[in-house]
Amino acid sequence: MDRRSFLKGTGIATILVAAGGIWRAEDQGIFSVGQGPAYQPWKDWRRDGSGGPLSLVRAGILAASPHNTQPWLFRVSSSAIELYVDTKRNTGALDPYLREQHIALGCALENLLLAAGANGYSSSLAMLPGKLQSSFVEQPQLVARVELASGTRQNSELYEAIPLRHTNRNPYDPKRAVPTEITDALKHLVENEPDVKVFLFTADTDREKIANIISAANNILYADPEVTRGSERWIRTNWSSVQKHRDGLTIDAAGLSLTTAAVAKFVPSSLLRWMISDREDPYLKLLQTPPMFGIIAVRNRYDQEQSLRAGRIWQRAHLLATARQLAVRPANEAVEMIDHEQELGREPRHAKLLAELTGDATWHPTFTFYMGYPIREANASPRRPVRNVIL
Repeated sequence: MDRRSFLKGTGIATILVAAGGIWRAEDQGIFSVGQGPAYQPWKDWRRDGSGGPLSLVRAGILAASPHNTQPWLFRVSSSAIELYVDTKRNTGALDPYLREQHIALGCALENLLLAAGANGYSSSLAMLPGKLQSSFVEQPQLVARVELASGTRQNSELYEAIPLRHTNRNPYDPKRAVPTEITDALKHLVENEPDVKVFLFTADTDREKIANIISAANNILYADPEVTRGSERWIRTNWSSVQKHRDGLTIDAAGLSLTTAAVAKFVPSSLLRWMISDREDPYLKLLQTPPMFGIIAVRNRYDQEQSLRAGRIWQRAHLLATARQLAVRPANEAVEMIDHEQELGREPRHAKLLAELTGDATWHPTFTFYMGYPIREANASPRRPVRNVIL
C-alpha cells in the first residue's frame, strides 16, 4: 500500500479539524514529502554540465548545519571560492560562541572540496585563524578560501553520497552493531589532522552513561527560555513556511512515524509534544537505541580553524556512514552545556563529565553523535538555492 492510500485509509487525507480550522491534507504537504522548491537543490546539485565553480557550491549547500540554519555564504570567481560565515543565521543562546556554526562551515567546506576533485579541479585550502567569542559582528566574515586550478578528476564514494546524506532522527536497531571496518575507517579520518581526534564508544556501560549525560543536558538546556527562543525560531511546522524559508527543522525530518508526522502537520506544537511523549524521557529512550556513540574532539574548542576542521571530519563521517548504508545523528547537548556553563560563569561540570569518558582532558569534545542502522529512512531537509548564498 502506498503512502497516499494508507493515509486515505486512516482518514488523514480528507480533512482534519485543528486549532479551530479545517485544512486540506494537500495544503499541509502530506503527499509532498521531499517535493517543491525547498527540496530542489538535492535534485539539481549536478545540473551544471560545465562543472564550473558553482557546481562546487551546489554540493556545499547540501552540508549539515545546526538546526538546518545553513549559515554559509560564498564569493565565487573562476579561480577561487571564498567561504563566509553568516553570523545572523544562528541559534542564539544554544550556540553562544558560534562554535556549532563554524562546524557547519567545515561541513560545507568538505562537500565543496570533494566536489572540486570530482569536477576536475586541483584545490588548495586556506583557513583563517581566529578565536570564537560570545560577541560577534553581524556582517559576513571570511573564514576560508579555496584556490582552484585544473586537475585530474577524482571521484569517491563520499562525493557520490552527498545527495543521499540526511540526518536520521528515527530510532536505531540496538541489536545491529556497527561493523568493525566502519569504526576503523572513522578512526582513520583524522590521520592527517593532528588537532582533531575521534573517540568511539560501543560498550553497553559507556553508551548508557553517554545517553544519560546527553539527555540530562538536553533537559537543562531547554529549561532556559533563551535557549528555547533561539531554537524555536528555526522550527518550520507549516508547509508554506518550509517552502518560503527553505531552512530549519521540519516535521518530515523529525524522525516521526508516517501517521504521527501526518497528524503533526495539523495540530499545535503543544499538542504534538503530548502526542509523542510518555511518562519516560522520550529523548533518553531514543538515545538508548544506537549501538555506537562518537565524540569529535579538538585541542581548543574555541579555535576557529579547529572548529572548521572538526566540521570537515563530521561531514566526512556522515558521508562515509551514508555510503555504507548506516545512519548518524548529532547528539551534541552535552557540549552545548559546556558552552552554556562557560557563558553563564558556572562550574564546568559537563566538561569534566566528557573528560571522564574520553580519559584525556587535553582533548576538548566539540561534537557528539551516534551511529547505527535506523528503523526507517530519513527524509531530506529543505535547502536554500545557490542564488541566495552568493555574495
